[in-house]
Amino acid sequence: MSDRIYALYWIETAFPLAQAAEVMAGEQSSGTFVEIPGETAELRERHAARVESIQALDEVAVPSLPGAGIPKGLQSAAVYRRAQVQLSWPLSNLGPSLPNLLATVAGNLFELKQFSGLRLLDVTLPVAFLDIYSGPQFGVAGTRRLSGVPRLPLVGTIIKPSVGLSPGATAELVDQLVEAGIDFIKDDELQGDGPDCPFDERVQAVMHIVNKHAQRSGKKAMVAFNLTGEISEMLRRQELVHKAGGTCVMVSLNSVGLPGVSELRRHAALPIHAHRNGWGMWGRHPALGMSYVAYQKFWRLAGVDHMHVNGLQNKFCEDDDSVIASAKACLTPMFDIAGRGCEVMPVFSSGQWAGQAEGTWQRLGSADLIFACGGGIMGHPGGIDAGVRSIRQAWEAALEGQSQADAARSKPELAQALEAFAR
Repeated sequence: MSDRIYALYWIETAFPLAQAAEVMAGEQSSGTFVEIPGETAELRERHAARVESIQALDEVAVPSLPGAGIPKGLQSAAVYRRAQVQLSWPLSNLGPSLPNLLATVAGNLFELKQFSGLRLLDVTLPVAFLDIYSGPQFGVAGTRRLSGVPRLPLVGTIIKPSVGLSPGATAELVDQLVEAGIDFIKDDELQGDGPDCPFDERVQAVMHIVNKHAQRSGKKAMVAFNLTGEISEMLRRQELVHKAGGTCVMVSLNSVGLPGVSELRRHAALPIHAHRNGWGMWGRHPALGMSYVAYQKFWRLAGVDHMHVNGLQNKFCEDDDSVIASAKACLTPMFDIAGRGCEVMPVFSSGQWAGQAEGTWQRLGSADLIFACGGGIMGHPGGIDAGVRSIRQAWEAALEGQSQADAARSKPELAQALEAFAR
């Protein structure tokens, strides 16, 4: 197994492709724009990034991003060339460190004047990273065990309103959801530790309800409490949730960073539900940033157990092909080591309801996911319990190869959902 780090990029440049690729490699390893004392041939041989491959794609007449330069001596660029470029680095340049990995493969590259577009598509890492980072502690199997859901997706929802509810009002809503048979409930990413709904009080009020239902039914709903904060706060909050009988915590990845997530993982006794809010800064422009296929690998290795991937026909700008590619990536092993592939459970959310079950199953080919519905459950014309049933009915039909229309003939809750939400 290689001890090198590989990164695949999409680039757009007015410069010759080989020259542009060498600029990338030099900027992110030993090089500068002139030779300097100390930069020996031996040092470059051992530590310079290598251009592994260049695959030319198409050409365009107009740059995708502002501020791009052109080769000296030209008044304007006739074409901007696009290509896929793979670079590699020796592990010895940085060691198995996620923060320094991010600085290496996604650092100053995006600002380089030689490029009118640059996007990180994928990374492949040496297994040495697994000696430092343990990856997910629970993943798919552990999440299913703790939630008591062996076959279907976990049917979930999000506490709304996202802010403004008191701990008591939050617990009352949770009571209705658990009574309706929900598998999974999460805080909204905006609900943290505000004065109207302090974290500690919310946990105690909600877990009193969840534990009461679990004692009666034998099944405990999984609630992902948003513990995002300073590292010391997150560690204390995780312990509080665990002691209260909780089975999940949630963190906003882009708010706390890789060191925050990896430190939480080292101390966590519960699954970590990862929210990607802010992801659009990385992913929205096709000529800039990072693909989700690359993005999710950093966080899986850091130790999260669930990753948000948006959902089909969602309310955001992401298309269905991207959503499915993201979900498949989460379920694909990062390392060819039995039990240590770092697979995590994708979370489908954003405008989800029973009508998306069939398409999600057909395109993903797996039921290993959390299917989080807001209005699809809370706004169901038959009430919350009918909303939960409609989701399960839709997924049962999908797994059995039955069309939703056929299933709806004998499933009134699904029929109501199709009539109310179809668009």
